[in-house]
Amino acid sequence: MRIAIIGSGAMGTILGAFLAKANYDVSLVDTNQAHIDALNTHGARVIGTQVFTVPVTAITPEQMSGVYDLAILFTKQTANHIVLPHLQSFLKPDSIVCTLQNGVPEPSVAGYVGKERTMGGASNWSATYEEPGISNLTQDLAKTEYLFDLGEISGGITPRVQAVAKILEEMGRPVKQVDNLMESRYGKLVLNACVSGMSAVCGITFGEVLDHPVSRACVSHIGNEVMQVARAEGYALPVVAGHYSLDSLALESQAMFDTNQQMFIDLYSVVKGGKASMLQDLEKGLPTEVRMINGFVSDVGDKHHIDTPFNDKVVEIITSIEKGERTYSLDNLELFDKQLFAFEAYQPS
Repeated sequence: MRIAIIGSGAMGTILGAFLAKANYDVSLVDTNQAHIDALNTHGARVIGTQVFTVPVTAITPEQMSGVYDLAILFTKQTANHIVLPHLQSFLKPDSIVCTLQNGVPEPSVAGYVGKERTMGGASNWSATYEEPGISNLTQDLAKTEYLFDLGEISGGITPRVQAVAKILEEMGRPVKQVDNLMESRYGKLVLNACVSGMSAVCGITFGEVLDHPVSRACVSHIGNEVMQVARAEGYALPVVAGHYSLDSLALESQAMFDTNQQMFIDLYSVVKGGKASMLQDLEKGLPTEVRMINGFVSDVGDKHHIDTPFNDKVVEIITSIEKGERTYSLDNLELFDKQLFAFEAYQPS
């Protein structure tokens, strides 16, 4: 099987390193020439919770050739309009395009390459790009129940889902094959929109987001809005960490709110030092996926006449940072409307 990992930043490089170590025919594709050169010269160097270096084949999009049986998308959704038309030239009718992008990207991907070639998965681990050729695996995979949730847009566990899952399991942990991919996507959206959103707004790590009572309160309110739009779309959110129901993100009592707060603390206990990919983009002066993540929640909310003030504010703040009008800072917490916080103990001072 010939595999291309499209978008070989931190996540793509680490996955590619594991696949190369398992002797798969895999090419790491990226536009960062310095990164490509370092990968080809020195191999993919993984640091953090695992440390190893493995020779890899790394190329730019212009160097792609032939056809690929499997293309794994780790690019930002902001680049789909460039990446996917280019990719079509290297696909055959039965090629698989597996999007592991943030948000809910499957409809967009299918619009370019066809629903019949599209599958998707939500990543349940984290990594940070350090420098050309070096990626930091910030999560202890031994403590990760499932590396990915993987499935078809239309549902069902097909032979090709099983085949791709086997490949992704070369990272050493199981892949959860799901009957309802879109429900899993909304479950992952809770994490992307909530803790990752606040990491980018405040310019801090996941652990620091959850250590601060106001940013942690914002996390629960953002999650509540995701829950509302998921329900409106007809999706029930999955159970996470064995027993936490994301449907319990309803803010109906102080006790439920406290449980939600503890849920996020527990979920991120193994990745406290990680930073949101949106924050990493802001640090590099790059556009983020905020409109495909928090903005997606706002758009679905508009569709169903559901107010999403916390997600709206995250989009507003991050967009203003992208424009150079403000910077990521804990001071941005003061921009959230104090009157919207459900429980007085967690209102900004």
